[in-house]
Amino acid sequence: MGELSKTFPVRNYDLDATLASGQAFCWQSLGQAWEGVIGKRWVRLRMAKGSIAAEVAYPVPDWAWLEDYLQLHIDLGQVLATFPDDEPMRNAVAALPGLRLLRQDYWECLASFILSATKQIVQIRQMVALLSERFGEPIESGGNKPTFAFPSIEAIAACSEAELRECKLGFRAPNLRGAARDILDEKIEWQRLPTMTSSEARAELMKLRGVGQKIADCVLLYAGGHQDVFPVDVWIDRALKRLYFPKRRPSARRLRKFADTHFGPYAGYAQQYLFHHARVHLKLK
Repeated sequence: MGELSKTFPVRNYDLDATLASGQAFCWQSLGQAWEGVIGKRWVRLRMAKGSIAAEVAYPVPDWAWLEDYLQLHIDLGQVLATFPDDEPMRNAVAALPGLRLLRQDYWECLASFILSATKQIVQIRQMVALLSERFGEPIESGGNKPTFAFPSIEAIAACSEAELRECKLGFRAPNLRGAARDILDEKIEWQRLPTMTSSEARAELMKLRGVGQKIADCVLLYAGGHQDVFPVDVWIDRALKRLYFPKRRPSARRLRKFADTHFGPYAGYAQQYLFHHARVHLKLK
């Protein structure tokens, strides 16, 4: 036996900010709810007072998969207490109380960030949706339209570059296909990634075509739970320069060292606050 719905009590959890903050691209906002797919399960999430209400399309006996994905066990207050006590960080936290990190599937996270190169969040969501519709497994949903899981590594590896380009991937198509084939050809130790240190896993991921440090760090943070990792993309680069170096022009190396040392053991959390705050509230160009 199982349940079609469950309510999880939460404290200081901003579901809207978390699902819209550029760490996952499988979620769609529909009125007061969010609909998405986690693995091969369609899910509808809704924020209620002091709780998150979840619905699924078929009964599930165990909700640990959702608790882990939403990271409901994390004590956010404990995380925030480790942030540096400086004005940019205080402002970001004040603007986004309750922003969380998710724990995603390694492959879907890796593929999504390979697709993210030079694209905005709405465009990445579109590519993820098109790939899922064409090459993903259809799954039962409680929504109004057919729903699909994200395509497997095997499904993407079997695609032609032209098929992937039809999903608006552009130059990302050979990188995504190449990464899938590299994993299947065992060019990296894919199965061992969850047991590796941050530096070991980063080096392994960067052996894949189209994967530099930024993409690797996003995978480490959003899928691997390496919360000390601080991905630096164009938004964070601009935000750090404007907020922490307003009168100087730090080199890329200096900026990287600052990112790696200034933000503490939960630097990845700090990065997410700065990233979303910069994108939504500071309107950085």
